[in-house]
Amino acid sequence: MGVESLLVFIIIGAIAGWLAGLIVSGFGFGLIGNIIVGIVGAFIAGWLFPRIGFSIGGGTLAAIIHATIGAIILLVLVKVLKRA
Repeated sequence: MGVESLLVFIIIGAIAGWLAGLIVSGFGFGLIGNIIVGIVGAFIAGWLFPRIGFSIGGGTLAAIIHATIGAIILLVLVKVLKRA
């Protein structure tokens, strides 16, 4: 993985984590936290979506949408587990 790919990966993770934090109320993690949430969300979406047959397509916007949906799933799970 080149430096440019790593930088794009981090930027997409940051955007996805930030968007997920806005959508799921009560979550704000700062820049590093948003990057981590976005990257973990991307892994969740990358694992889950092919199994259910869901695909948006390719490109940067699709990657942001996938990672954001995965990050939302992650934050909702964290919220549910916190209440339990």
